[in-house]
Amino acid sequence: MAFQVSAQEIAARLGGEVVGNPDVTVSAPARIENGRPGTICFYANPKYEHYLYTCKADVILVNRSFEPAQPVSATLVKVDDAYAAVAELLGWFEQLRKNRPRGNRFCARLSLRRSIACSARIGRGTCIFPQVYLGPRVKVGKNCILYPGVKVYHDCVIGDNCIVHANAVIGADGFGFAPTEDGSYKKIPQTGNVVLEDNVEVGACTTIDRATMGSTVIRRGVKLDNLCQVAHNVEIGDNTVMAAQSGIAGSAHLGRQCIIGGQSGFNGHISVADHTTVAARTGVIGNVRKEGEVLLGYPAIDHKTYMKAYAKFKADGK
Repeated sequence: MAFQVSAQEIAARLGGEVVGNPDVTVSAPARIENGRPGTICFYANPKYEHYLYTCKADVILVNRSFEPAQPVSATLVKVDDAYAAVAELLGWFEQLRKNRPRGNRFCARLSLRRSIACSARIGRGTCIFPQVYLGPRVKVGKNCILYPGVKVYHDCVIGDNCIVHANAVIGADGFGFAPTEDGSYKKIPQTGNVVLEDNVEVGACTTIDRATMGSTVIRRGVKLDNLCQVAHNVEIGDNTVMAAQSGIAGSAHLGRQCIIGGQSGFNGHISVADHTTVAARTGVIGNVRKEGEVLLGYPAIDHKTYMKAYAKFKADGK
């Protein structure tokens, strides 16, 4: 993003007040975990307060009622509802991005076989089947296979040696809406992207949503089965495998070398330790901190405890 906006301009746009330097400028949004100089983050969930005190962003959007427990290096912009205000902020940033001067107009090569933006980059040895769409600024690495009907939205990145099966969608908008006073919902622009690292395989009709800010990241060697749903800002660790019809809610982090059974579900904003095994149709609703656990049931519990409980239920049912 080539634009620059000041904290004072942001406060004026959102009806907020500045605490700190009103003249500091930012040019991009970022998640509070990944804030860096030149970015603006937002804080609304108390679960993330500890990031507030280490965040390197220049501006942080917070609720008007919030009082920090420790010194905050960033300039604060206080608003009535930070979560609702971020929708307005991201929409404004997206408008500024689209209106910035461009060196070249977007063009695409269109045919009955495939649609590939001329700003997309494709590595040597990659095979693109008919009816594939690659949006503006998409990057696809070397020796990949994209089967018929694959759709990769703008700015997404696919590493080397990846396989994406038919009709998978990479980079559709995450499911982000802010409630309004009249009971309707306002769409929160999804300004991030999706990154698939090397040696990833994505099953047919699987969807991986773009991040609200930053990236949804599928790490090296991950294998996703057909009909999986990966929400915005999820991170899946190296060499984790996930069976069909499983879903991960927004901002959940799965560790390395996990095994996920079919029709499993993961709550948003949780962390799952490395080497976790989740049996089919299990619901993980909280953090999994111990590596190597095997989980069953809803809510998920240790498999030995589950089997003991199941034996008890079965005996009582006779």
